[in-house]
This record gives sequence, structure tokens and C-alpha cells, in this order.
Amino acid sequence: MIDHSRTHTGEKPFECSYCTKKFTKKENMIIHSRTHTGEKPFECSYCKKKFTQKHHMIDHSRTHTGEKPFECSYCKKKFSRKQQMIIHLQTHTGEKPFECCYCKEKLASNRCLTLHIRSHTGLRPFECSYCKKNFTRKLDMIIHSRIHTGEKPFECSYCKKKFTQKPNMIIHLKTHAGEKPFECSLCKKKFTRKENLINHSRTHAGEKPFECSNCKKKFTSKNALTYHLNKNLCWREAL
Repeated sequence: MIDHSRTHTGEKPFECSYCTKKFTKKENMIIHSRTHTGEKPFECSYCKKKFTQKHHMIDHSRTHTGEKPFECSYCKKKFSRKQQMIIHLQTHTGEKPFECCYCKEKLASNRCLTLHIRSHTGLRPFECSYCKKNFTRKLDMIIHSRIHTGEKPFECSYCKKKFTQKPNMIIHLKTHAGEKPFECSLCKKKFTRKENLINHSRTHAGEKPFECSNCKKKFTSKNALTYHLNKNLCWREAL
């Protein structure tokens, strides 16, 4: 009751000894202080990854167990985290309770609002410790850092090929299953990746949006342009 009353009075009696930030609850101050000390007292029993908060460790452990205890009351889709289910529910209700103070756009979650506001402010609070490049999202910074470390934490269960990102592994798995969910509306050719379908559709439209800055030759895909540049093909073609 005392903790609750502070939401009305604005009292924040617990101060961080590192940065003097204040909190209404002692436990919030303790959790915050770990951003300074680097302390991560909660360890995953499966992979030994450590976390600053217990509920983060519990959420993470479900990536190992596959447990999804939170179910959407509309479509019965299940989620490993309650917050994911709450955000998903808004796709049914259409509710967008968070409004941007800059452009008045409405968003489904506070997290989406925070990320959106950074598009106005230009804030990029997450810095790569290797090259000092900054990112708006922590996840983007983590994925980027794997370019430096060579880490590939996602492994194909069929051929053991490893990937830096989970979506890339999921796409790769379709090559084993033979699944090709993306179909060209003109010639009915099918593809495992939406990106490949988009590149293919340009062969019908004659669209070539990627241009070589050296010889001005144009290409239907970014990969084709990259290959052209890496092989110095514009230099060879000039001979």
C-alpha cells in the first residue's frame, strides 16, 4: 500500500548510488543498479546464459522448452510471453492506445511507441563495442555484433548449418522441407523466400533498381550488383 501511495505523491526515496536516479520501490533500484555493476544473478539452466531479472530468464528458458502458456482468446494462438499476447490481441481489437507526441500516430504498445519516437529524434542508444556504430534497437546491435564475433547461434536441425539470425534459419529449413510459399502471379513459379519472388518479378516488369556507381549498369537484385562489384566486372567489360 505504501509503494502504491507513492504513485500519487511522486515520492522516490530509493536512490541509485552510481547515477543518483531515484525510484519509488527498492527492488526497482536494485534491478537498475545492475546496469552499472553488470551483475546477472539469474542463469538459464539449459544454456547458462545470465540475466539481470528473473522474469527475463523465465521468458528465455521457454525458447528451449517450447512452452507457450499465454493463449489468445480470439484465435487460440499461443505465446511464450504475456506481453507478446497482449500486443497480438490488439490485431483483433484494433486498439492502439499509445500516441506519438510528434506526429500523433497511434501504436499498439509502449515499446513500439519508444522505437517510433526514435525515428523523430534520431536517438540510437545502442552502440557496437567493436566499431562504435549505433542502433535504435538493442536486437539490431546484437545481430550486427555477430559480424565481428562470427557467432552463429541458430543451427539447422537437418544439416547443422549455422546462422546469425533465426529468420534466416527458418527460411533455410524450407529448402529441406521443399516448401515454397511465395508464388509469382504471372508465371506461377514458386520461391522459398519473399525476397527472391520480388527479385524474380522484376524480370517480368523489366525493373532494374540497383545501379553500379562505376559503369551505371543496372540490376534486378542487390545480390547481382554486389557480385558485379566484387568481381570487378565493369572493369573487365571495359577491356
